[in-house]
Order: sequence, then C-alpha cells, then structure tokens
Amino acid sequence: MGAVRLPAVSRLPFDASKILGPPLPAEDAPLTVAQLCARVKSSLDAGLPASVRVAGEVSGFQDRTHWYFSLKDAAALINCVMFASHARRAGFTPKSGQQVVIVAKIDFYPPGGRVSLIVEKIEPVGAGARDLALKQLIEEVRALGWLDPARKRPLPTFPRRIAVVTSVTGAAIRDVLVTMQKRCAAVGVLTLDVRVQGDRTVTEVVQSLRFLSVNAAALGLDAVLLTRGGGSTEDLWAFNDRAVAEAVVNCSIPVVAAIGHETDTSLAELVADERCATPTQAAMRLTPDAAALRRQVLSHESRLDLLLSRLNREHRQRLLLAARGLRAAFQTSLHRARSRVEDLSLRLARRSPAAVHARTVARLGSACRDLAAAMRAQLARRAPDPLLATLDRALRARLREQAARTDSAARHLHALSPLRVLERGYSVTMRADGRVVRAPGDVGPGEAIQTRVAEGVIKSVVWDTTEPPTSKRTPAHRPKPKPPPAPPAPGLFG
Repeated sequence: MGAVRLPAVSRLPFDASKILGPPLPAEDAPLTVAQLCARVKSSLDAGLPASVRVAGEVSGFQDRTHWYFSLKDAAALINCVMFASHARRAGFTPKSGQQVVIVAKIDFYPPGGRVSLIVEKIEPVGAGARDLALKQLIEEVRALGWLDPARKRPLPTFPRRIAVVTSVTGAAIRDVLVTMQKRCAAVGVLTLDVRVQGDRTVTEVVQSLRFLSVNAAALGLDAVLLTRGGGSTEDLWAFNDRAVAEAVVNCSIPVVAAIGHETDTSLAELVADERCATPTQAAMRLTPDAAALRRQVLSHESRLDLLLSRLNREHRQRLLLAARGLRAAFQTSLHRARSRVEDLSLRLARRSPAAVHARTVARLGSACRDLAAAMRAQLARRAPDPLLATLDRALRARLREQAARTDSAARHLHALSPLRVLERGYSVTMRADGRVVRAPGDVGPGEAIQTRVAEGVIKSVVWDTTEPPTSKRTPAHRPKPKPPPAPPAPGLFG
C-alpha cells in the first residue's frame, strides 16, 4: 500500500505567547540546564491537551513486550512507546512503513532532554489497512489455538439458565426473548445490559463476560449468548477487538455469538464456541424445542410400552415352559416314589409270616407227597413185611406230629404278624421316602404321607400336628408269653 501523505502542522495547537512565563533573567544570570528543561516540561504540560491525535508513518518498530517505534512524516520525527497493557488491545501489530493514526500523551524526559509520545491507541489509516489489521489479528489468534474446533465446547442440551449480553434497548434482545419463550419457557434468562457500539463497548463487554465466567456456578448459568442486531462495519468493529475475543475464549461456560446479520462475521464469532447468523437463530440453537421434546417423549413412551409388552410375553412363555417342566418332573418323581412304595409293599407282603408259613406248608406238603409216593412204590416192589407196617405207622405218626407242630408255629406267627395288627383296626403311617412316622414331629404341614391299613393304602397331606401331653404314663403290664410246649420225644426217625 502506498504511503499516505498528511499535511504538515503549520502552527502549534495553543497560544505560545500565553505560556512564556516570567521574562528570562539577564545575560549575567543564565539558566541551568535543569531549569530550562523544567520550564520546557511545564510549558508543554500547560499548553497542550491531555492527549493528542497524530497521523504518521511507523519507523523502526520493535516489539519487546512494550512497543517502541518512531512516528514520522516528510518534515519531522518523534519517538513513541506503547506499553503492553495498551498494545494487547490494539487489534493488530504495526509494521515499519505503515501509515497509522495514534492517540497519545506528550511526554518530556528532562534527564535526556527528549520529547516522546506515550501511545494509548493506534489504528491503521484507511479501511484497507483496518481489514489488514484484522487479518493479522485472526492469524495471531489462530496461532494461539483459539480457532481450533477441538478447543470449542459443546452446548448444553437442556440449559437451566442462559445469560444474554446485549443492549436491552436493541431489537436483538426482543427477538431472543420472544424466541426462547416460544420454544421453552422453562429456561431461565439473565440479561446483562452493555453498549454494543461506541468507545465503551469493548470495556463493558469484557467486564460482563469476566463477571459471568467467575459467577456462572453461583448464578446457575449453563451458557452465554453474546449478540447484537445489524449495523455498519464501524458499529460492529468493537467485536473485532482482541480483548473481546480473549474474554470469550476464557469464559468458563460455552459462548454463542451472533453479531449483526448473516453476512457479518466478527472475531468474537470466530472464537466463540458456536456462531449463529442472527440473534433469533442463536436463541433457537440454545433453547430446546419443548413441543419437539414432548413428541420425542411420547415416541419413547410408545416404544417403551411395546418393549415392555414384548418382554412380558417372553417372560410369561418362559414361566409357562418352566411350570410345565416342573410339573413333569414332579409327576415323574411322584411316579417313581409310588412305584417304590408299591414294590416295598409287595416285598413286605412276601416276607410276612403268613406268606412264609404258606410257602413252608406247601414245601412240606410236596415233600410228604413225594416221600409217600416213593415209599409206596418201594413197598409195592417188596413182599409185605410186618416191620414195614410198623415203620409206616411210625412214619405216619411222625408226620402228624410234625404237621401239628407246624400248625401251632403258623398260628403263633400269624398272631404276631403286622398284618394281623392291621386287621384289628390299626394302621402304619409312612412319609414319602418310606420312613415310618413315629411322632408328630417327624412330619410337617403340607407334607404328603401314606397310611397302610389292612385292605390297602390311604394317601393324604398333613394339615397340622399336635404333640402329646408331657405327663408321664406308666406302661401297661403285659403278661409274659408262655414258653412253647416241649417237643415230644424223638421217634424212629429222630
């Protein structure tokens, strides 16, 4: 960019004749250097305004935390210094040969006899220079990582409260509040009134963002909306300030920026966690749609009902299958137990005294018949012999005697048989596992039992049990059984 020539200052911006002070002393009383420098400083302080606006070309620029450079034109040159606190808010870094306009205080340093300018603000000359400065600032913040998408934070899905930093007299706040009320009235709104154009904009916006960052938790804030309506480039330029961008980046909660119209893009929007084209769009982005949420809840409710119904059917089928399996297993176990009881009953019946006696009598009868047949056959082959007749009589007597003894033993065994006891009206109660029940404590309520009587088996379930009284009872006197009669003397065969 070519240099812009500025008109030279033709006169001082004050009346020098009014600040000359008292007349100089005579030549025989000269001033000291310190006195002269003091008069120069007092004259400058009294005759010039607190700050002056000066245009010129940057020369010898040095960035050493503070900025040091000279400002010159075709006829003059003056040294300048811009301290870091002001340099950070410059928005761009000047270069040697660049035309700028500065706002500065005039400073005279007596020990060195130098006049310099303490720069408070610096701007490039012309719109093109300003855009160039903005591009330089964007590259600077890009190098710092402020534009990195990975740095930006996600917005809350269901914010409790949102802070809106804007002018309460502008159109943007009305659009934001109306949109938030329509979409979800449950979201709280905290409004911070700031200037959105002019010299105080940067200071008030930065202070508001810092306040919200520090007090976000105490105020219950989940996000910040920095916004203003449309305007000229000059009106929106404050949101390109580096201090505003830094405050947005350092905010402790997510920041959404919507500055101007859709075609306007500021540095604050670039570094924000999310940029929206208009204030209305920003309000829609931050606020959940209550109607859509209701539809979503109803949809989820329907899906949940279907899922629960399906799970209910599946579990019911599983229970039915389990019940069938349990019933089948119970029937199988019951059948096995019944078969075992019947088998034991048959074995018990076979081993009863009556059955043993019957089998013994049958064997003895068969043996007697066989013996008699054999004897008759042998006697038939021999001639009649008196001795054989005697032997036959003795044998028959012996057989009758043994039969009588067998009948007596059978009657005695029959009297002692458990079946005989059952025939007298008694019974035997057994558990499902075949063990005999001897006391009420052997079974419990709900337990299956079998009672054997003389004519069969009775199956039942225990309803309740009662213990016998604790009083001692004297056992009944039982007469001693008579000893069996002595066997007769042995005969011919024993």
